[in-house]
Amino acid sequence: MERSRVLLVDAAPGALLGRELERLLGHGLAVTLNLRRVADGAGARADWGGRVDFTDFDPFDEAALLAETVRDGLGHHAVKSRAGVPLRAAFLAGATRPGLAHPLRVIGRAGAGTDHVELAAAARHGVTVTHTPGSNADAVAEFALAQLLALTRGLRSYDEAAHRGEWRAATAPPEELSELTLGIVGPGRIGRALAGRASALGMEVQAFSRRPAVASAPALASARDLTSASVSAPDLASALASARDLTSASVSAPDLTPAPASAPDLASAPDLASAPHLAPASTPQPTPASASAPGPAPRPNRSLPDLLATSDVVSLHLPLTPETRGLIGRAELALMRPGAILLNTARGGIVDEQALADALRDPAHPLAAAAVDTFEHEHAAFASPLFGLPNALLTPHVAGMTRTAMATAALRCADHIAALLAGRPEGIPVVTA
Repeated sequence: MERSRVLLVDAAPGALLGRELERLLGHGLAVTLNLRRVADGAGARADWGGRVDFTDFDPFDEAALLAETVRDGLGHHAVKSRAGVPLRAAFLAGATRPGLAHPLRVIGRAGAGTDHVELAAAARHGVTVTHTPGSNADAVAEFALAQLLALTRGLRSYDEAAHRGEWRAATAPPEELSELTLGIVGPGRIGRALAGRASALGMEVQAFSRRPAVASAPALASARDLTSASVSAPDLASALASARDLTSASVSAPDLTPAPASAPDLASAPDLASAPHLAPASTPQPTPASASAPGPAPRPNRSLPDLLATSDVVSLHLPLTPETRGLIGRAELALMRPGAILLNTARGGIVDEQALADALRDPAHPLAAAAVDTFEHEHAAFASPLFGLPNALLTPHVAGMTRTAMATAALRCADHIAALLAGRPEGIPVVTA
């Protein structure tokens, strides 16, 4: 039987590329590798020529992406992306059009967010969307903690002054972390991971969840009410350990602690070897993220305004949806405590960037600083009103980019794609509109 075709729109970087390709090939898939974002394209051709096909195009150019996906009328059964390449209705229609030898069936994202996919259009065209929730939770939590420390201790200003030869002492000694309250907006996998780290350093932690949910009496009795009182870890961590992940449409208990990225660790999933177009049983097996029953969610929420008004640092950990777009605007920023800090490692559209920039420019505004890793416009379209503000710490969407997180995401995504193409969706996280 002919092998299923997969287009790697943007492959894992560096040495992880080889591991990702071996994983996909081990599942018996035919791989087309886009070299545009591969650092050593010539080396990749030399190493993988004869085993994979190659192409070279700008994945953020929708016309070029569609042309390569359906080139020669062959099409690809699956498309895998890492950097959130937009996959909108026009692309989905073209990639599944009648007459293609291999119409698109699966979109895989090596990461948690799927706001780059037009999910309703994917459903209309019969395309399944999978992702890797939890794969970068620890990485993003560590990064948010680094943002917090850099801003609360003024590291950037001291560094810049020292490089100018200035010996600058603190004009007003900062508070220690144990004196500060951290407010987490979105206590999902990443929020929980950050809560544990922050409270281990002595911070009081409180959380706001957008989704009140009905939970059983025993579950509520054993979990701390996150909506009416501040909590600190291990209270928050234990209260949320069994709670529903609010940052994704899929729920996956085993993903709460990402498995190591080596091949043996990801071999505990259903056997795909029985599928005729997949590799023998000795090849790597998929790691389903699980489809465990939803756990209890927090009781009716403490309001977002209350959390903003009572937190010294607010960290955002929500998906970008129609409901969360613009969640933090001028009115919300004005509610924050004097001297407060905002951290955004979630999605740019959750925060009104112009309102944030205006707040940071105003010495009388209660918001003192912000750290932003995600923006409304990214990659080649990167632009923001936050440019040039000394109290805005800006980074290019790198919070989740550690070796462990990226390897886990790449290998797990390969496993998910293979399982779905083999008609084995059990335990594989799927995102719907």
